[in-house]
This record gives sequence, C-alpha cells and structure tokens, in this order.
Amino acid sequence: MTEEHLTLAEIKELLQKEQKIRELTMEQKYALEHSEKFAKLKAKEAKKFVKELVKIEQVTEGIACKLVDLMPRYPEEVRAVFSKERAVTTEETIKEILDQVSKYL
Repeated sequence: MTEEHLTLAEIKELLQKEQKIRELTMEQKYALEHSEKFAKLKAKEAKKFVKELVKIEQVTEGIACKLVDLMPRYPEEVRAVFSKERAVTTEETIKEILDQVSKYL
C-alpha cells in the first residue's frame, strides 16, 4: 500500500461523498467537521496548488499539503512547517512559498 498525502479540502470532499453512501463512524464525522471548518480551498484548487508548491526546491508533497492546509501569511509560519526537516529553509524559498500562497488568498 502506498502512502498518499491529502489536503483538508480533499479529505472534506471524500468524506462528503462517503456520507451520501453510508453512515460515517464517529471519527470520520469529527474529521469531516474539522475539514469543513478549516479547509480554505476547494479540493480541485488544493490539488493544483500542491502541484505548484512541489516544484519549489525543498518542498515535498507532505509539506506542500500542510502549506495548503495552513495557507501561511508570514515567514515564521512557513518556518514552523519546515521545523521538523533537517535542511535549513532559505529566505528565498520562504518568499517563493509566500508569493504562491498570496495567489490563492
């Protein structure tokens, strides 16, 4: 089984579709409620944005999904996302990420 990273918007869409078919478990209901409150983009936009972010050096698919979920506005927020990574994120990379985010706000 391969690992796949999803944004909150994609999770929201999947759970809404599943809810039409069957009763969701309590955990799924909580996940749906959370995604409905905090997803800032539609699933299609989120997928497109992840693809754009992955083109930036040092941005993996997992980090791109987290950035799309958080939609950071300040350099400190971007640094927080990268805090668990071993590589140091350059100011240029942070600026490029924030420029991309500003297109979707």
